[in-house]
Amino acid sequence: MYQAHFGLRELPFTLTPNTSFYCDLEGHRSALQVLTTALDTGEGFIKVVGEVGTGKTLLCRKLLNELPDHYVTAYIPNPHVTPDELRGQIARELQVEVDDPNNQQLLTQAIQHKLVELNKDGKVVVIVLDEAQALPSESLEALRLISNLETETRKLLHIVLFGQPELNEKLAQREHRQLRQRIAFSYNLQAMNMQELARYISHRLYVAGYKGPPMFTARSVQLLHQASRGIPRLANVLCHKVLILCYGEGSYMVGPKQVREAVKDTEDASLPPRLWPWLVIVGGLSAAAGVVMIWHYGLLPGWLA
Repeated sequence: MYQAHFGLRELPFTLTPNTSFYCDLEGHRSALQVLTTALDTGEGFIKVVGEVGTGKTLLCRKLLNELPDHYVTAYIPNPHVTPDELRGQIARELQVEVDDPNNQQLLTQAIQHKLVELNKDGKVVVIVLDEAQALPSESLEALRLISNLETETRKLLHIVLFGQPELNEKLAQREHRQLRQRIAFSYNLQAMNMQELARYISHRLYVAGYKGPPMFTARSVQLLHQASRGIPRLANVLCHKVLILCYGEGSYMVGPKQVREAVKDTEDASLPPRLWPWLVIVGGLSAAAGVVMIWHYGLLPGWLA
């Protein structure tokens, strides 16, 4: 690919949520602060919502990597499961042993017993669910029931939900009002502004080993922000494509031309049409209309009359 062309150790704009490329954006930093504060204070349910591609999975993995040793975590990346399957996943993540894993009553009791043991050992249990909007309603209710176990001073289980805006719509339903009222902390991830996108691009290039002069012009960053709407995943797709184009052209600088070509080849990315051709046409028509008006009222100078 273009790694050798730009002097890179690795590809900087892959879609894999690699925490080594984590950029300390304001939104992600604030979300991590909310999450760690909520867990430290012993809250039961915590929710982080963001549009598709805003970095929820990367943030989720960053949280799991940075939690202190006294936290015991269960990570469920695909929660589109039945209540029985959900309890089974939680049991496996917490290394719960039970003679008959198909007996849901015994499995629930074994999970609760494990939570009590971990609490006695000074451990804090956190279940992290990515793509939580995919949880069926009955599984959400099962999750709420599992979270009921608590001591006189704190919950024995903390649950972090990462999801798309559809999660809010699901929780707004009347059947989930009990769970909704238990969400003590929530955070909405926002897209990057143009300054953050410029820093994001530079950061990822630096982590990938780039040591040259600025590669992206100010205009190219502006166009990338317009086309991606500040969504990190779309920005990665576009930046990867523009570097391929530059490599193919033998260029070391990303300009508007490459960005426009990449946008044409990318679904869900778009740019507003350029106005200057239309301005020329409109200006010409306006001038022609003016001449017609002047001629109509007999105001043309003699040499044009």
